[in-house]
Formats: sequence, C-alpha cells, structure tokens
Amino acid sequence: MTRAFTSLNPQEALHIAIFIEERNAGIYHRFSEMFTEFRDAESLEIAAVFWDMAVEEKRHSALLQGTYQEHFGKDICPLTEDDLSDMIEVPKLENGDVFAAAEVTKDSARKRALKVALAAEKSAQDYYARLRDQTEDRVLRQLYNELSQMEDGHVVYLQNMLKASTAESEQEVQ
Repeated sequence: MTRAFTSLNPQEALHIAIFIEERNAGIYHRFSEMFTEFRDAESLEIAAVFWDMAVEEKRHSALLQGTYQEHFGKDICPLTEDDLSDMIEVPKLENGDVFAAAEVTKDSARKRALKVALAAEKSAQDYYARLRDQTEDRVLRQLYNELSQMEDGHVVYLQNMLKASTAESEQEVQ
C-alpha cells in the first residue's frame, strides 16, 4: 500500500529525502552522460550543467545522511520511494526543453538545461514549504523547514547560474 509523504514520521521523511537527493543525483548524472555522448559544444555545455547539479545533489545527500545519523543512528528504514503515492522533485526533460534549438527558444543550451533543473528544485522547495506550513508536529515542521531551505539553496544556486548565463549572453551580443 502506498502512503502520502505527509503520513511519514520524521525518520521516514528524512530517509526519503536522502533517497530523493540520491535519485536526482543519478538522474542528473545520466542526463550529463547522455549529452556528453553528442560531443558538440552545445551538448557539452548542457552536460556540464547537469554534472554540476549531480554534484550538488550528492552534497545535499551527504548533509542529510549526517543529520539522519545524528538523530537515528544506524537504524534502518525500509521505506522506499515506491512506497509513496506522490513523486517529489523529479527532474524531467519534457517538451524538448533542452533539445529545442536556440533559434526557437532564444535561450542558450546552458540556460535551457538550467531551467529544467530549476523547475525540479522549485517544485521540491514548494512541496516542503507547504508541508512545513501544514504540519503541527514540531519535529516534522523543523525537518520540512530544513528541507525547504536546502531546496531554496538549490533554487538560488540555479538562479545565480541563470543570471550569469544571461549576462554572458548579453556580452556576446554586444
């Protein structure tokens, strides 16, 4: 039987958050490998963005694992994402997001890749913030707040990368 994320206890919620960061690191890594295979400059630029995101997700996973060990030691949580009824923060390549030609979107390959990652991170940030605001349990509220802040860090990181890409694009035009 699947459960809603909101039904999880603090240990389960933290365990799933770690799983999500690990899963997303893997997804971003596979995206990076896929675009590296094309070997053209634009694809390599996209691959670099996804590689950076894979590294960032791994870093956050390590932070969450430290938090898990502090609170729950080596207690094993058998829950997996398959046990959940809701999907959280899944980076997706839809509607030709990254594959669309720059002439069509007016965005560079780097900006298109950053927008894919940004959409996933904003989704997760909003999700955890909603949970924080709806939860009365103090421990869970604190955990959801920490997760929301962590995702906010991802969002800010990506927004800064987008700003830098926009500034670089504008300088190239001049």
